[in-house]
Amino acid sequence: MADTLPDALGPLLRAARQRLTEAGVNDPALDARLIVEHFSATTRTQAIADPERKVGPDAVAAIDAALRRRISGEPVHRILGYREFHGLRLSLSPETLEPRPDTETLVEAVLPFVKATAERQGECRILDLGTGTGAIALALLDAVPGAVATGVDISQDALTTALRNAGDLGLAGRFKSLQSDWFEKVSGRYHVIAANPPYIPTQDIENLQDEVRDFDPRKALDGGADGLSPYRIIAAEAAGFLDLKGIIAVEIGHTQRDEVTDIFSTAGYGRTAVSGDLGGNDRVLVFEHRF
Repeated sequence: MADTLPDALGPLLRAARQRLTEAGVNDPALDARLIVEHFSATTRTQAIADPERKVGPDAVAAIDAALRRRISGEPVHRILGYREFHGLRLSLSPETLEPRPDTETLVEAVLPFVKATAERQGECRILDLGTGTGAIALALLDAVPGAVATGVDISQDALTTALRNAGDLGLAGRFKSLQSDWFEKVSGRYHVIAANPPYIPTQDIENLQDEVRDFDPRKALDGGADGLSPYRIIAAEAAGFLDLKGIIAVEIGHTQRDEVTDIFSTAGYGRTAVSGDLGGNDRVLVFEHRF
């Protein structure tokens, strides 16, 4: 391991970056900056304007420990305990998937519908299946004051985290949590049913990046033998909970567009939109009742 870290902010940043670079960490400059800023409670502006600013010994020790965790393979946002999503800071926990930019595609895909429904009817009711950190629901609530949401998850740890995030963001009054295995304990009807379900085939999980395989919860990844089991459940059971003019939006693996479309088509839904992620891959499908 490298020498003792310096206690001046500028040199500390450089030393942290050097450690991560030597360890072969991807994007060492960004990860070093995130770690140093978080544990020293400083900003990028301070590092530029006052590089000789002293960092206390406890903060330096915390940065040292965080760098060791990062070098061992732990994702930087797991170390920080939060992740930015759609402009919101969301706390993470062991049983929540780390929300990623690709999932913002789902938020953007349904946002116009949520806004229009809230304007027309005075509210838009959202059901977020497998809510995890609450990312999808809370991003929509933040953007549309007339929206309300229920976040469903089988994990109480995840729901506790989602409720904490709702409170931290001032959205607790419009967000409810429900511990349920998919629709098992759900009641009422919703204008939007949204889900980023597990969609990795069981046999493919061992081939995922270490940071995903070893740190994201397995049950948030494993979509069954062919990766499509959750879509079959949602397509089969959603009709009892979807407003007649409502929509279903699901995130998919980038090769699953046709299979997931067929599952929903067989259940009586028509696909109305396909949205690509930042890499240009098919990522979100939107469906409505077919009459």
